[in-house]
Amino acid sequence: MFDVDWMGMLTREVLRERVPALVAEACAWSVGLSDQPHHLRHRGRLVTTGTTIGVRAANGQPLSGDEEGRLELGDARPGSFADVLNAATPDGGTYADRLDREVLDPFVLQTCVLAAERARDSRRRAWAELLDELGEDGSDLAGVVRAGDWETPLRIEAEHLLLAALGDVPLAEVEAEGLPLSVVRAAEAAARGAVRVPVELEEDPGALFLAEAALGASGLPLPVVPAEASRLLELLLAEGLEPGEIPALLGRLPVEPATAVQVAAMIAAAGEEPYA
Repeated sequence: MFDVDWMGMLTREVLRERVPALVAEACAWSVGLSDQPHHLRHRGRLVTTGTTIGVRAANGQPLSGDEEGRLELGDARPGSFADVLNAATPDGGTYADRLDREVLDPFVLQTCVLAAERARDSRRRAWAELLDELGEDGSDLAGVVRAGDWETPLRIEAEHLLLAALGDVPLAEVEAEGLPLSVVRAAEAAARGAVRVPVELEEDPGALFLAEAALGASGLPLPVVPAEASRLLELLLAEGLEPGEIPALLGRLPVEPATAVQVAAMIAAAGEEPYA
């Protein structure tokens, strides 16, 4: 039996440093939840209620029922982010399950790897001893993390920190906060690196001015709906905006979230060649 507590403490230290990033990723992940059809379990069966999650949240109606969800989320405020997490998905799971798979698990693994990098660089002797105890050579930091089993307790702490930050916040506010980053993430995923989307969410004031002017003179109904995504992209490019700077601007413009994601995906799918 070996003592790896110092490493566990280091992973928690790095996690707390990264809480703002965790909150940002969860907000980005939440974008679009309002448009999802709402489901409830009734007598063991999953049924639709005929409305969307967003409509129920806006009306202050509970999103989860007595027959599904996690116990620790059962007393969530109606319409809040925590309430949404407890709602049923079309496949019979919960949005909390999806958050675990799509946000918390990869974020915690990345945090542990960052902690491992810090330990390797700043605590070389202790790191070498730890590798020897784990039977690892250190070439695969993710493998070292899994061998040390630091992810499980850290994921629990990450969930607690996230719920403390967002649990009681209305879904609409969480989505609004996450829109700019969600657009960037959509472009990154679709392009697989083909388009160099800025990771910083700060836009060029001049570019924002041009975009707002073009949109104001376009005659398009505001907020711009997904059906006008192609027209919106054409207008922005005609103003001389670079494809790579458009995704970060969309969160500042009067466009629907789905429109912003669609425009970013179009840019990513095309790459920069058509606009050269």
